[in-house]
Amino acid sequence: MPEQTTLRFAVVQSSMRHDPTNADELRAGGAELRDFIRQAAAAGARLVHFTEGAICWPSKRIMSSLGPDEVGASDWTKAQWSVLQSELDQINALARELGIWVVIPSVHQQPEGRPYNSMYVVSDQGKVVARYDERTLSTTKVKWMYTPGKQPVTFDVDGFRFGLALGLDVLFPELFVEYDELGADGVLVSYATHRVSGHEHIAVQARGCAVNNTSWISLAVPANPDDGLASGVVDPRGEWVAQAPIDGSPAVVVAEVHHHETTQIGREFRRRTRERIGS
Repeated sequence: MPEQTTLRFAVVQSSMRHDPTNADELRAGGAELRDFIRQAAAAGARLVHFTEGAICWPSKRIMSSLGPDEVGASDWTKAQWSVLQSELDQINALARELGIWVVIPSVHQQPEGRPYNSMYVVSDQGKVVARYDERTLSTTKVKWMYTPGKQPVTFDVDGFRFGLALGLDVLFPELFVEYDELGADGVLVSYATHRVSGHEHIAVQARGCAVNNTSWISLAVPANPDDGLASGVVDPRGEWVAQAPIDGSPAVVVAEVHHHETTQIGREFRRRTRERIGS
């Protein structure tokens, strides 16, 4: 099959839920995401990208083993794991039914130890074909909640290669340089905050990573009017080509991603220059 030159891409700005011990919240989160997947497929998207903790972004206080008044090690036995897995399974089935790729962040349970804060890549056949685990982790996440990931992850769709970044990864340019060296056409960044305002700089960080690596960047954030962010797609020149409402209302936006001439030209220039200066 010949390589496609354009990929229709959807990024979602969805509601945020924080209690993985509440089965009804998990079911509501899954139902909302499936509705957005249907909307993305109806708009002709081949891939749909969701924010960090799309079904549920666990609160450090709800999960604290010391109770909600004191942050401590998370007690993950309280989470409704079977309900979460059921919602993920339904998303996988819908991806296969609609023939659409889905990138959905979620907590990934391990047989032993703390879970990972992860991103699942679900193919248009409804199979999980890749998983990325957040590497950077905030102080709270690494101290009380999650196991850090160790490696980059890329996946290919219709001739396009994407890297994955989660949470505070967006603050570390070296991770995006790594994806540049792995031949990524773009990086899917999923980022969330919990009732924290003044995070407009995250969008600046994402645009800077796009320009520095002449790559597409998809930024998926929650529907939150207080954090000053909106989901959207940035082109290799750092310009928004699609953006959800900044007022924090839930939405799905669609963009046409294509093989941008500056991506390969810039990558070859960066490779030659790094070889010359010995970095």
